[in-house]
Amino acid sequence: MPSKILNVGLIGFGLSGRYFHSPFLSTNPGFKIKTVVERSKNEAQEFHPSIQNARSIEELLSDPSIDLVFICTPNDTHYAYAMDALENGKHVVIEKPFSATEEEAKQLIALAEEKELVLTAYQNRRWDSDFLTIQKLIAEDKLGDIVEYECRYDRFRPVVPTESWKEKSVPVGGNVYNLGPHLIDQALVLFGEPETVTADIRVVRPGSEIDDYFDIRLGYKDKLVIVKSSLMVYENLLRYSIHGTKGSFIKGGLDPQEETLRKNILPTEQPWGREPEDRWGKLYSEDFSGVVESEHGDYAPFYQNVYDAIVDRAELAVKPSEILRTTRVIDLAFRSSTEKQVMKY
Repeated sequence: MPSKILNVGLIGFGLSGRYFHSPFLSTNPGFKIKTVVERSKNEAQEFHPSIQNARSIEELLSDPSIDLVFICTPNDTHYAYAMDALENGKHVVIEKPFSATEEEAKQLIALAEEKELVLTAYQNRRWDSDFLTIQKLIAEDKLGDIVEYECRYDRFRPVVPTESWKEKSVPVGGNVYNLGPHLIDQALVLFGEPETVTADIRVVRPGSEIDDYFDIRLGYKDKLVIVKSSLMVYENLLRYSIHGTKGSFIKGGLDPQEETLRKNILPTEQPWGREPEDRWGKLYSEDFSGVVESEHGDYAPFYQNVYDAIVDRAELAVKPSEILRTTRVIDLAFRSSTEKQVMKY
């Protein structure tokens, strides 16, 4: 049994709260989902009848027994809700995007440090099967020195849905804020801070109110790193193209955890996070050319690390300094695209 059980409050119970956080929190004995903020619905009880409802954020944050708050609401609310939670003495996990700007991120991190609270970003894609596989190949020097890295996260949504706030012209909206944090964070984990940021951010779909295409290039002395996303790619199998001095690795497909979670399958089911063989990537090199079995993805270590950071003061896996560099790249990408300039990091 864990030394302490942390009471968790979820602000929001959409895709993120219901299908990402709740399954992992409910299967980790160190957490108890106590309360979910739902203004009118009661969907949390459908997940588990023991979960209580709060009808406002104030009601949740005024509960002294809540230790940790997950913010799973529309992007433009993240900063204000996180500030409120920290002011009320709660540890906080913020869904991506962490904040609208680097300046907002600095303010949140400073407040958390002042109050000695744990604050982190939900960068779960570090625990995707494909990314774990790439990290392993690089660590084992199968690719040599990386010369070019390209990662894409594409979808095909030619008809703009009218019911989703993610498709509206709202503050902190659009595809850069939606999918960009995943791709940028992964690249920075692999290669560290770049020297330059160059971006082309566009609207490519007729009738779209948001940026639905981006090409962000991170410049390093010895490599080019490209992260791209479009909502108008019909054949969207290509995910990673990595070229090094010893070989290349090409991979398609998405980590299976999200689609598994959407089927109401809990992460205690085994085997968890195993990619179908048709998604495995191919390594091309002098030593070996062929299919590489993907590592098993698993988001559970993220939650365990948050627990360990709160209870045992362990080092965060997603550190404040890493959050700041991702928000900085996003800021510079928007400036670069608007000004048609290469931005110094």
